[in-house]
Amino acid sequence: MGEITLVEAVRLALARAMEEDPHVIVLGEDVGADGGVFRATEGLLQRFGNMRVRDTPLSESAIAGVCVGLAAQGFRPVGEIQFMGFIYPAVDQIVSHASRLRNRTRGRLACPMVLRAPYGGGIHAPEHHSESTEAIFAHVPGLKVVIPSSPSRAYGLLLAAIRDPDPVVFLEPKRIYRAFKEDFADDGSALDLGRCFTLREGDDLTYVTWGAMIMETLAAADDLAEDGIRAEVIDVATLKPLDADTILRSVDKTGRLVIVHEAPLTGGFGAEISARVAEGALASLLAPVRRVTGYDTVMPLPKMEHHYMPSKVRILKAARETMEYA
Repeated sequence: MGEITLVEAVRLALARAMEEDPHVIVLGEDVGADGGVFRATEGLLQRFGNMRVRDTPLSESAIAGVCVGLAAQGFRPVGEIQFMGFIYPAVDQIVSHASRLRNRTRGRLACPMVLRAPYGGGIHAPEHHSESTEAIFAHVPGLKVVIPSSPSRAYGLLLAAIRDPDPVVFLEPKRIYRAFKEDFADDGSALDLGRCFTLREGDDLTYVTWGAMIMETLAAADDLAEDGIRAEVIDVATLKPLDADTILRSVDKTGRLVIVHEAPLTGGFGAEISARVAEGALASLLAPVRRVTGYDTVMPLPKMEHHYMPSKVRILKAARETMEYA
């Protein structure tokens, strides 16, 4: 098909899933006539009709609740929350019902639903439009949490999420919706959930990151390479279930780990990764694990946003301090 952006890959994955399975239904605020606030669902209403692409009231709790009901009755709903900062009214439905349905019914019912949400900062939006609270959902048993970082991974991971028998929170880094393009084939191939992707091989240092932070981290790895430092870059992609084995193998090889995420430091998912490494690869570490993150404050929108988010400079500084540790 040529080159496409991440948001186009999301749209193609939704269309492919709807073509393949009449039980796939898309619903959310403005997903129909307007095609979504970021145009991720543009054209789906005209193609599949209003029985399968439904505009909803401005009620995130209702969107999630309807998804749970549809999933319990054999459908595969894909609900859109316009921004991750609006997802909190839906938390009761996600945590109390979607994540527990299989356990509550001892396997008689499943909950094959996906909740999509644009997440993260970098577009100078108002408050509540730039949240990165993925760690909240990764803490909930029964949920899967997926964050793509490229068009091909967005396509393959979203198809896998829709086909999965259990609920998935699918967070799309909106800062890179249209930041770059990739060659692409709309062939219906899914990618495995619960798998990290090694984007760059190296044996001196391991970078672990996800979402939009992939761009800055790869740029930092390029700069390190000019100094003769070979950094391995791992895209977590699925935070829950976490592919810890890929991370541990890399740390066993490099002995140094820098974790990068734009969510605040305290309680961020980087702390979970750090703990896994302490438990499984402590003897391999040649330096303390470093985290490069957002700050423990509300993102100072819009003019100070770039100071809040991890930059290539901060990511490089952490790597060089880790390399110099004796």
